[in-house]
This record gives sequence, C-alpha cells and structure tokens, in this order.
Amino acid sequence: MPRTAHETRTTTSARRAAIAAFLGSTLEYYDFYLYAVAAALIFDRLFFPSGNAAVGLALSFATFGVAYVARPVGGIVMSHFGDRIGRRRVLMITLAIMGTSSFAVGLLPTYGSVGILAPILLVTARLAQGFSAGAELAGATTLTLEHAPDRHRSFFTSWASTGCSAGLLLATLVFIPVAALPDAQMLAWGWRIPFLSSVVVFAIAYWVRTRLDEPPEFEKQQETDAVARVPGVEVLRTQPTAVLRVVLMTLMASSQTIFSFFSLSYASETAGVGKSPMLIVNAVTLGLSIAVLPLAASLSDRIGRKPTLLIGAVGSLLSLFLFFWFITTGSIVLISLGAFLFMSVLYSFWSAVYPVYFAELFATPVRYSGMAIGQQIGLVLVGFAPVIGALLQRPGPYGWLPVAAFTGVCIGIAAIAVWTGPETYDVPVDRLGRANLPADAAEPPSAGSDARTRSAASPE
Repeated sequence: MPRTAHETRTTTSARRAAIAAFLGSTLEYYDFYLYAVAAALIFDRLFFPSGNAAVGLALSFATFGVAYVARPVGGIVMSHFGDRIGRRRVLMITLAIMGTSSFAVGLLPTYGSVGILAPILLVTARLAQGFSAGAELAGATTLTLEHAPDRHRSFFTSWASTGCSAGLLLATLVFIPVAALPDAQMLAWGWRIPFLSSVVVFAIAYWVRTRLDEPPEFEKQQETDAVARVPGVEVLRTQPTAVLRVVLMTLMASSQTIFSFFSLSYASETAGVGKSPMLIVNAVTLGLSIAVLPLAASLSDRIGRKPTLLIGAVGSLLSLFLFFWFITTGSIVLISLGAFLFMSVLYSFWSAVYPVYFAELFATPVRYSGMAIGQQIGLVLVGFAPVIGALLQRPGPYGWLPVAAFTGVCIGIAAIAVWTGPETYDVPVDRLGRANLPADAAEPPSAGSDARTRSAASPE
C-alpha cells in the first residue's frame, strides 16, 4: 500500500531527526567516554600522582564519577527548558557545552606543572561534561520519538542510542594509537590529541542540528497553551511511579561502565592482558553492536518493549559473568567471545529499547523532564560503578566475583522494574501518559480511539 503524503512527511522528518540524534549523541558520548578511557589508563599519573597506584586509580575513577553527580542537575535544568521552549534549542546548548568542555580538557596543565590546580580544573571540566550529558539522550530521544511514525518509534529513536555506542567506539579507536605510544610521549602530548580533535565532530553535529524543526507534537502543545509551568514538579506530582521506574531501570547501565572501563584496568593489572588488545576488543564489539541496535529496536516495534528489554537484561546478567571468567584465562579469543555475547548482542537488546520506553512512559508536556530526571538520578550510582568495582575487587583468580555480583544486583533490579511496568509500543504518541495529567494539561482522547490503547496509556 503506497504511503500517504502525511506518512511520507512524517518518515522524512523522523529520518532527519534520527540522523541529528545519532550525530549529537556520537559527539556527546565520544567526549564523555573519552574521558573515561583516559581515567582508566593515564589520568592517575597526570593529575593524581599519589605514589600509590591503587589510590591514584581510585581518584582518577572518582573524577569520572563526579560527572554523574552533575548529570541530574543538567537533566533537571535543561529538561525544564526543553519542555518549555523547545527540544531543539536545548539540544543546541548541550552540544556547545560538551564540545567546549572537552576541548578544554585537551589544553589543561598537569599536576607536574601547576600542582593541585590541575585536578581542580579537570574536575570542573568533567562537571560541565556531566551537566551537558544529563540532558542529551533524553532530549534527542524525545525529539526523535515525537517526529517518528507510531509503528516505528523504537527504530527511529534507537539511533540516539546507536550514537552513544558510536561515540564510545570512536573514543576507543582514537585511544588505540595513543595507548601504543611510548609512555613518555603519551604522557607528554599524545593524550591531548583525542580531546582536541573532538572539535571536528562538534562542528558537524552542530550544523546538522541547525537544520531541524521542533516536533509537531510539541508545537501542538504550545499552540493549545498546554505547556506545563514547571515540568519537573508536574511530572513528580502526576507520574511519580514512572519516574521511579526509570530510576530503577537505569541501574542496568552499571554493567556497561563495568564492562567498558573497569575491565580495562582489571585485565591489564590482574590478568596480564595488554591495554591495546583490550581496547581493540572493546572497539570491535562496540562496532558490531551498532549493527544489532536497529534490529533489536525493530523487534520491539513488533513484539513489544518489555519482552525485548527482558531478553537484554537476563542475557546480559549471564554473559557478564562469562566475560569476567574469560578475562582470567588471559585468552584474547575467549575474551572477544565473551565481549561479543555481552556487548554486541545481549546488551544491545536493552540499550536499543530503553530510551524509547523511558520516553513513552510520559506525556508530551513533561516527557523531556520525566525521562531526564529519572535517568540521571539512576546514573548517579552508575557513574561510581567503576570505583565500587575497584573497592570490591579481591586478589586471586576469582577476585572479580564481588564486582560481578554487585553488577548482577543492579541488573536484577532493572529487570524487575521492567517486569512490573506497562507495555507502551501500541499506544499512540499523543495518548502516552495522558491518564495522569490534569485536565488543563492535555486534551481529552478522541471518541474514536482504539480501545486497546486506553488501558495501556498510563504508565502508573
């Protein structure tokens, strides 16, 4: 059956929004995780030379975690304006903050040059990164969802999540030649190149976002004067259960930070696996996940969000234990297999779908705020997962078990939150979360709406 003109316009705008979300998320997470890779490999020597390798590494990981303290602040502040004045305008601001702060990291003096001022400046830049990242994924997902056709919402919004993986992949690839440099050159100037080169990605992403329009659903809210006065307060008053569900589901992300960053230091320091081979393994598995993410998202458009998310949660729990066991063998082949099962396949079933599910739990006037607030509160714990892992780690070949157990608890909590939640894939976008809004914040449903959407429209 040929598409109508309305369907063609919707698909075209959705495709444009998906590309913008992909590029913007790529930049945000390239910059954000570039710092994390540097924290795992070199920042302890550049900014925290304590004389004790374990203490220096813990302090370096802690600066990675402080960004997750800033993320809720950024999420609350920027999502307020995203629900009030527009998704696109706020996303332009978050992009500029991230690009500027990451470029600044590449120019920072080290501890050997200015002493204690060096880690202070580093933490300041990291807080700015966290502030920006706190609003990015929620904004990109919200904007893309509101442009997308109802029956393909997960596919189009998955490109924001795919951008996150692409950014992490790009950060890993850039650091492979840096890690291969002799220590003297890497510490003197090599580590700066990845941060300074982020300006190229920023310029491309910024140009693409200037060509976007605000979503029709958001413009309709503004035209009918249905914009919430204080969206953050409104969503906590009308949809507190949905916010809590997002908080609990977000704990699943601890498995990714443990996989991507803690495993680097664990493999090199405990199992004797070189840093460069581990970076290559991470890069390959992340590259493969980029192909899986849209497929998993399309599956959730057919069978539902909950089944797809639960496949990802249960599979990730099992494969993470397998991955750590393979690390202890020192075999790159086995490590690659474990990484492929966890990151490329099973975790992708989760990461492809959770953004759209988070956004679908909320109504349009408070969607950006609800997703951003819930997700960023949950990420406070997630950000410190590598630090918790370093503290839980024990000596010996099975010293990884407490770390894997901690991560498994986080995954289990997220899975229960999904299991007890509503199914949203078959609810039209203008009905999502509507049952929980006050009468003056949403129009009543049309008389001809499908009966099956009325029972699923509320995430409470």
